[in-house]
Amino acid sequence: MRLMYIGEQLMCYIRAGIDIHESFLSAGYTYKSRDFGWHTVMEKKEENMEKFINNAPFALVLVFLVIGFVLLIKGADFFVEGSSSVAKRLHVPSIIIGLTIVAMGTSLPETAVSVSASLTGNNELAVSNVVGSNIFNLMVVIGVCAVLATVNVAKETIKRDIPLSLICAGLLMLLGIIGLGDKSGMTLGHFDGVILLGFFASYIFYMIKIALKASREGRKVEIEGGLDEDIKMISVPLSILFIVGGAAAIAVGGDITVDAAARIAGDLGMSQTLIGLTIVSIGTSLPELVTSIVAAKKDEVDMALGNAIGSNVFNILMVLGIASAISPVSIITENVIDLCVLIVFTVCVWIFAGTKKKIGKIEGVCMVAFYAAYAVYIIIR
Repeated sequence: MRLMYIGEQLMCYIRAGIDIHESFLSAGYTYKSRDFGWHTVMEKKEENMEKFINNAPFALVLVFLVIGFVLLIKGADFFVEGSSSVAKRLHVPSIIIGLTIVAMGTSLPETAVSVSASLTGNNELAVSNVVGSNIFNLMVVIGVCAVLATVNVAKETIKRDIPLSLICAGLLMLLGIIGLGDKSGMTLGHFDGVILLGFFASYIFYMIKIALKASREGRKVEIEGGLDEDIKMISVPLSILFIVGGAAAIAVGGDITVDAAARIAGDLGMSQTLIGLTIVSIGTSLPELVTSIVAAKKDEVDMALGNAIGSNVFNILMVLGIASAISPVSIITENVIDLCVLIVFTVCVWIFAGTKKKIGKIEGVCMVAFYAAYAVYIIIR
């Protein structure tokens, strides 16, 4: 009954918002119409921030890039904590919270950057941020973990998760090259975004289904944030503050990061693709690296590879799905090459994991070395 009441209230708010929106449209207003001077406060602030960063000294731009990363990462943490608390208060099973809210939270920084980049026309940054983050998660985060402590690999990761991540990378390449729904081709259009989000929804439904089934059968289900003790119960006002404040920090952090990255690329004569593959993707993936290093020192890295693969699937299906559904994202030749590299690296990790059901120090060193070689290649190409 409580859930039905909340649902009814939400529907009332949504209908009210739609009515207000339609009344403005019927009056001839558009949210971005310069003829009527109808700019929201947020749009004006974004324009002022972009202008400020473009005119600021280079050292200050670097400071803003770091600030953007901090806002993205901490905003995602607060948003997940507030949302998880509300979900737990509504008696949503912890497994579902771990598979949805917590899992999506790790991809929120990449989502903010890619969406902001696509909206501002920085398409190269939108795609390279996701591909670069996936390569870094796979080769550096897992590679460093394996160097510090042997990473045991679950059977499900080998038989299900890694093949699924390969399918997602292949799907992204196919949609990008074909440009389904876009006559120009080499574009992730609105329809492509809907397809990716459809696959994402199916993936979430499938993971929840098998996790609940395993739980009913009494089998151990290892999901990040999927235990009751992992989810903190905080007050409702504080939860709302965390959700709203976290979402605002993510949005602002995404804009600042994109503006600063575009300025750095211009000043250094670097392509946005290179900036996205290196500085931006590494910056948004640093929390995973730090967390994995701490876990490796405690010899608690059994879930490391599964979490990294899951994050990669989320980045492709959710992040680029949302970005391209909102605004079309152009695909360039370098993006296709980098996707091929991602696929090759994923196959390498699949082979490493499948031979002995674990990834040891030698494999870890090889993975980090592969990434270093790739980094040199993208710098000199």
